Amino acid sequence: MSMVKEFREFAMRGSVVDLAVGVVIGAAFGRIVTVLVDRVVMPPIGLLIGGIDFSELVITLREATAGAEAVTIGIGEFVNALIQFMIVAFAIFLVVKAINRMRRKAEETPPPPAAPPEDIVLLREIRDALKSR
Repeated sequence: MSMVKEFREFAMRGSVVDLAVGVVIGAAFGRIVTVLVDRVVMPPIGLLIGGIDFSELVITLREATAGAEAVTIGIGEFVNALIQFMIVAFAIFLVVKAINRMRRKAEETPPPPAAPPEDIVLLREIRDALKSR
């Protein structure tokens, strides 16, 4: 029974929950970037290089024969993956940069001075009252 309790405490820590949320959002963001690259970025690039469907661009090492399939290197898919990586890396860079900027700004603004304890305030009032006599 203590193992279940220990696991529950582990799973409910803020860092584990934050990590889970990050993974889910990252997966969704990855899908958005994949569609952006495959459907928005690569078609114009393929059109510019001669109307090639870039995702199907391959280097053929051996042609297909009656007994074997062709051996190819999927260079187009590799370039798509590189572009997707660059977009995701740039987006993460922007997020980290914004977070660092907010942290620096928070560190630059000093916290307001803490109010003195009530007994010190009372002693100051007594001192000031005695001075005025």
